Amino acid sequence: MALRLARGKVTGIPFTQARRMGGVITPTILILHDTASRLEKGRAAAYLADNTASVSVHFVIERDGSIVQQVPIGRAAFHAGRSSYNNRKNCNDFSIGIEIVNAGRMDPAGPDKARAWWGETFDRAALGIVQAAPATHGPGLWMAYTPEQIEAVLTLGSFLFAQVPTLMDVVTHWYVAPGRKTDTNPLFPLASVKARIMGRDDPAALAADREAAPVKGDDQFVKVNAPADSVNLRTWPSFNPNVIAQVPDGAVVPVLSRGVFEGRSWLKVIYGGHEGWVIGRYTQPVSM
Repeated sequence: MALRLARGKVTGIPFTQARRMGGVITPTILILHDTASRLEKGRAAAYLADNTASVSVHFVIERDGSIVQQVPIGRAAFHAGRSSYNNRKNCNDFSIGIEIVNAGRMDPAGPDKARAWWGETFDRAALGIVQAAPATHGPGLWMAYTPEQIEAVLTLGSFLFAQVPTLMDVVTHWYVAPGRKTDTNPLFPLASVKARIMGRDDPAALAADREAAPVKGDDQFVKVNAPADSVNLRTWPSFNPNVIAQVPDGAVVPVLSRGVFEGRSWLKVIYGGHEGWVIGRYTQPVSM
């Protein structure tokens, strides 16, 4: 995606002007949101572009990773509502809003389904919907973001930080409106996304490296044991969308370190020129 900023619009991204936008601003933060909407492509974007609730946003990221812009950079959009950042109120006056298409908080609908606020049900396994109750969000069922969405956030965010020198931070709606908002949801890898957009080392990967134990001797190689399938190689030991490669069944890979994270055994290995983490239960030791 070749992007360029011209008169507040990002070339390479479709632009549909929102009905509601404010005056000139100097953006200092990116605020990430969930649409809490139906998932059909274009549906949330159409609402955000033209509604009677006086809501608007700069960018919308679809489930397939495609992006549409609706308010120029340097003009206010109405996405944050009652909010504050570092004791500065009304974040609409100094932020760029990015909406990510996601169902938002859901409730159980039987053992295998989750029900969104508008009544639609989703298959929990198919969409990576899990139950979580962090202090920042409270209890609920939450839908995983697609890898394409995470990549789009990284691409767009990195571009904006490179082009808008006043930008200083990446935050979420719940961060600037605590207790009132819960987006992005608990499955969003905020620390990693923030670190990569702002040009820092991945804090989750660094933390895993500190906690893991180096591997020596006969345990330095394992064979992937995932018949007729592959194992995801991940940036850090988590089921968040942080996959960097797939390691095929039968591949023998060197092990750098191992550790237990959230009750599961993980191995840090090398495959295809990448260092990353695989779940331990899909490997078996080999002697070299």
